[in-house]
Amino acid sequence: MMGVPGLRWLLQGGLLCLAIVLMAGPASAASDNVLVLGRISDNPKSHYAQLQPLLDYVVPRMRDVGITEGRILMAPDAQQMASYLRRGRVDWVTETSGTAVALGLRSGAQPLLLTERSGVRDYHTVFFVRRDSTIATLADLKGHTLALQNVASTSAYLVPVMTLLQQGLTPEILLSARDAAAPDTVGYVFARSEGNIATLVHKGVVDAGAVSSVDWTDGHRIPATFRRDFRVIHRTEPYPRAVEMVRAGLDERVRDRLQAVLLEAASDPKAQDALQTFFGTSGFHRVDAQMQHRLDELKQGLARVRMEVE
Repeated sequence: MMGVPGLRWLLQGGLLCLAIVLMAGPASAASDNVLVLGRISDNPKSHYAQLQPLLDYVVPRMRDVGITEGRILMAPDAQQMASYLRRGRVDWVTETSGTAVALGLRSGAQPLLLTERSGVRDYHTVFFVRRDSTIATLADLKGHTLALQNVASTSAYLVPVMTLLQQGLTPEILLSARDAAAPDTVGYVFARSEGNIATLVHKGVVDAGAVSSVDWTDGHRIPATFRRDFRVIHRTEPYPRAVEMVRAGLDERVRDRLQAVLLEAASDPKAQDALQTFFGTSGFHRVDAQMQHRLDELKQGLARVRMEVE
């Protein structure tokens, strides 16, 4: 039976997605002259508008490697997108780092570039409590409750949970925010948004919260009136903000040319509007040794979270 996310995806954008899927051609593979950009989406109409301008910028600059057309193919979840990547239906996908490594594990897709959004290349997770809380360290979270966002979040689920595991703690999901954590666990609940996480902590419904460093300093997501009542107890190491991934088996000439075009885009005035529309992208950067190490950590952490928590 179809779950709620899948049903919502069909209701909100099914007709648009159907049109995009039909344009994407046969199920076996995309045509050699077509570059297919993919996106995991529960709002295809909105995301299509964000993807198309950059695709329109990229394709004309790839004619020397045989690319003459660009298409968009969306999927309702990471499992479906991994299938598209494995079967050659999608060539290139942009995602947060946690989802990117999940796609890599499921499909063999590889990082092409790191994505800088709104001037930020990397971010970290911030664990916080009320200022009057007795909790001072991560170890003190044992027997207490923690608000996270949802399982798709890198900074507000994957990184916090893998960090707790690394600290020898036992994360355990609770039925509701009003539930108590077992004495030997850290009970966590999903709040669905950063604002809800902050509200649950501020009202004392849960003992702690975890959000990205970007959201921590964003007054629209964590109001300043709330933040002054909070205290940070831990900051993790930084992880890439987002990653451009390409499928395994993509022609090396196409891969290298796509990489070059994206790297040059930030300095090209003709690309600025398309980049801004592309989720506020301010540039692309090569994957250096430090960030590759962080991606490898996320990959290992994801495998452990799936084995011990999910």
